[in-house]
Amino acid sequence: MRLTVRHKTRYRYDMPLANAMQQLRLSPRDCAGQKVLEWSIDAPGIDRATTYTDAFDNIVHMVSEQKTTESVEITATGIVETEDRAGVVGEEKSETPVRIFTRMTAVTQPNQAIRKLGTIAERQDKIAGFHELMHTIRDKVAYKIGVTETHATAASALAAGEGVCQDHAHIFITAARSIGTPARYVSGYLLLEDEQASEAHHAWAEVYVDGIGWIAFDISNGICPTDRYIRLTTGLDSRSAAPIRGIRFGGKDENMNVEVEVNQAASQQQQ
Repeated sequence: MRLTVRHKTRYRYDMPLANAMQQLRLSPRDCAGQKVLEWSIDAPGIDRATTYTDAFDNIVHMVSEQKTTESVEITATGIVETEDRAGVVGEEKSETPVRIFTRMTAVTQPNQAIRKLGTIAERQDKIAGFHELMHTIRDKVAYKIGVTETHATAASALAAGEGVCQDHAHIFITAARSIGTPARYVSGYLLLEDEQASEAHHAWAEVYVDGIGWIAFDISNGICPTDRYIRLTTGLDSRSAAPIRGIRFGGKDENMNVEVEVNQAASQQQQ
């Protein structure tokens, strides 16, 4: 399937912004199940950006804005060819050792309840175990926007019984790591269907299974990602996989608005 993406982020400030530096992880990579055909980023300072690959193989553009302004707009657009691999990403060539994804972070610290969830996946058939874990978390934590904070922990989201895709992914990752399975957070895009309980800018999780490699699970929708998904970034949690991170001087209160559109390419819709 050929998908088009438009991801626009606007920042507005109550007082003029004196200076800002931002890390933009807004460029998807070619990988199993996806090929980037076109991609561009429009942002202040993008023409003089420093570009590098971070520890999790994400493409990063470091940009800075030194002009006084009260608003900043960043837009990523592109076309990606996708393939349905039933969530199987497989082995990847990377200098990052897989074992790093067993590391706990501030938001993925397990408690007794999450360790108990993790035992669901402790079976000979690992894939079946993680499918059961995915559905169990979805049953315990209803998808609901606006009930958890940006930096909510996996334990607090599970206790609340409500959350969004970020919370579902954090709980799944924490449970997997609690039994020694490498697991990582994925931020990306989703071509929505009417019955899906999520947004176009989406998050899910991947676990590493010996002999197969990485396998993805979308807990919020209870499925393994298909050709309707585009992987953008990966990391230990939502913070390390965040599409935009940065620091600023001045500006006082910050108001952010994100708009994401994902569509099937018009040429395919007409076929």
